[in-house]
Amino acid sequence: MGNADTRVRGIAARAGGWSARHRWAAVGIWVLFVVLAMGLGSAAGRVDVKESDQLKGETHTAAKIIEDAGIEEPAGETVLVQAKDAGTKATDADFRSAVSAVIQAVGATGKVTDVTSPYDTRTISKDGRSALVQFDMRGDSETAGDRVEPVLKAVERVQKDHAGLRIEEIGGASMMKQYDDAFGDDFQKAELSAVPVALGILLIAFGALVAALLPVALAVTAIMATMGLMGIVSHLMPMSDTANSVMLLVGLAVGVDYCLFYLRREREEREAGRDAGTALRIAAATSGRAIIVSGVTVCVAMAGMLFTGLAEFEAMGLASLIVVAVAMVGSVTVLPALLSLLGDRVEKGRVPFLHRAKRRAAAAGRNNRRTADEGSRFWSAVLRVVLAKPAVSLVVATGALLAVAAPALGMKTQQLTLDKEFGDSLSIVGTYNRVNEAFPGGSEPAEVVVKARDINAADVKAALADFRAAAVSSGASRGPVDIKVHAEQNVALVFVPLVGGSDQGKAEKSLELLRDTVRPRTLGKVDGLQAPVTGQVAGSHDFNDQLIGSVTPVFAFVVVFAFVLMLLSFRSLTIAITSIMLNLLSVAAAYGILVAVFQHGWGASLVGAEGVGAIVTWLPLFLFVILFGLSMDYHVFVVSRIREARLRGRSTKDAIRHGVVTTAGVVTSAAVIMVAVFAIFGTLSMQSMKQMGVGLAAAVLIDATIIRGVLLPAVMALLGERNWYLPKWLNRMPDLTHDEAPEAALPPVLPQGERAGV
Repeated sequence: MGNADTRVRGIAARAGGWSARHRWAAVGIWVLFVVLAMGLGSAAGRVDVKESDQLKGETHTAAKIIEDAGIEEPAGETVLVQAKDAGTKATDADFRSAVSAVIQAVGATGKVTDVTSPYDTRTISKDGRSALVQFDMRGDSETAGDRVEPVLKAVERVQKDHAGLRIEEIGGASMMKQYDDAFGDDFQKAELSAVPVALGILLIAFGALVAALLPVALAVTAIMATMGLMGIVSHLMPMSDTANSVMLLVGLAVGVDYCLFYLRREREEREAGRDAGTALRIAAATSGRAIIVSGVTVCVAMAGMLFTGLAEFEAMGLASLIVVAVAMVGSVTVLPALLSLLGDRVEKGRVPFLHRAKRRAAAAGRNNRRTADEGSRFWSAVLRVVLAKPAVSLVVATGALLAVAAPALGMKTQQLTLDKEFGDSLSIVGTYNRVNEAFPGGSEPAEVVVKARDINAADVKAALADFRAAAVSSGASRGPVDIKVHAEQNVALVFVPLVGGSDQGKAEKSLELLRDTVRPRTLGKVDGLQAPVTGQVAGSHDFNDQLIGSVTPVFAFVVVFAFVLMLLSFRSLTIAITSIMLNLLSVAAAYGILVAVFQHGWGASLVGAEGVGAIVTWLPLFLFVILFGLSMDYHVFVVSRIREARLRGRSTKDAIRHGVVTTAGVVTSAAVIMVAVFAIFGTLSMQSMKQMGVGLAAAVLIDATIIRGVLLPAVMALLGERNWYLPKWLNRMPDLTHDEAPEAALPPVLPQGERAGV
């Protein structure tokens, strides 16, 4: 058959071979790429998603009108003045005195404008016990949180002077300030702690500091390069902070995984007696190829987010796609060069007490190729049972996962309101609830953006007056309906508190009444007038509609392309189908856990998620795309090892045993790292981030244990030789297998004492 190189013809093997021969050039090119990407990205600056691009439909139209008109909406603030006992009313002298004191105090700060009295705006509750003093913050609304503190302190001083009343401030700026004070460092701490956690687990897995540092270094440099590339790409497709956080998560997960797969295989071949060059060639042709197949599949899955039409999702998808591609390229190019440069020094920095038995076995000259098949004692024991009774194992494992997935059938999704998102962790949540109770919808009114040829024309004024009256008489609002006219821009902003308040379902019914009945009967009578309805409730409603509409195309794109990639990579129709089915089962189980914990509250107290009652709207689709991609990591790696063993002449059952057991260690290490990193995000205070962290961690854990350790071997054992079935009419498709040479074609395994250079 000739030497090994004649058969090692895949792109990963060629890349690894070139890098090993041109070590310094490969490392230099990678460093130059990272530096250039960061430099160019920094120079270009990052363009973030604009509000007008966030959604399509009415919300988009409204934001575009405001943006084109150059209207900068200030951050609105509200001070609730509320009697603590039922006997006190807003008409009482003490109450009026408190309202006057609030108006004077906030006005004296010089930070506010347009302060209004509740007695002028009629913002007094139906029971007469609550009133709202409203005003706007001066300056840019996005930075208003940095300037609101003097106003908050002024309100606090008034509260001290009026102990019989409750005087509290709420609004965009004050919420921003309290959120930043309480959780501003949450993300940063989580992101920073993820790296040392990953390093610690790798240190235990490898038992050597240098070997543990390599995967982390590769992942971190891939993330740094991607940050720069995001700045450049953002000029074509805007990015966001959320996309940056998701990119960090995905980049760390896949960057460490890919390097781990490659490094483990190279070490395994060295321990088996291969010389350094041969070990690298085998690692490049096997693990390197698996990394490319996995990386391309993950990229395809992430590309599914581009079909949502939602700017935030598109940014997350593109950022994730870029970091996976960069990590994949780095793994098959710079990693072989580093391993070639380091040689045996990759074992430097040994941790005492770790892997002693393994080192003693190596020192005694024991053939680790034989012990590699023994692998993990635990998984060897599990596999003995699974392969002895594959049908029973399949039924039990599938039944268990379907039971776990069952709650997902009743999944309820919604945009989480402030009280659901933060619970009792923010004091402002109490204020939010009290305002909504006294003034339903007042804290988050619908906003009608009216654009006319002449906003002061008689027919337009009459239509606005009719709309204001009809909004209340129809039952969509209890008022007061406030109108702000921007005469120069011929735009009017109409603020309508929706009946239903913080109850999303009831508020959406009020919104529909406003859009479908009140608007056409009043504003719709004026020719050439635009009146899109936006606001928090409208944005949530439009987001849901658009998200639901994108589920089918995203699902179809990800599943079909993943199927095609698996078919081309393994040239087996059976493996392509089982891969998709197992991944879907893994995702379904993750959905079931999310619904059980966050919607039904089973074990919710363990993760601080009591009373949420729903899954955040964007999470199911996001999890499907991310998990479908990440699940392919393990699947491709394990199945590649099984197929490799089968091509070397082992029986299918023996190949399954060999493939699963020899990869058990690396899959376990990779899964532990992913679970640990995702679990960090599960500790954050925001329920949406908590749900994301718990969902990802649970899914990866299920995938690396039940799916890869039980279901995959059980299914393959039952199928036997049919695992490798490919219809004749598919033989003409491209051959992307590029397998390494059979065992016999490789240089013989040398005893430990006879290694080259030893």
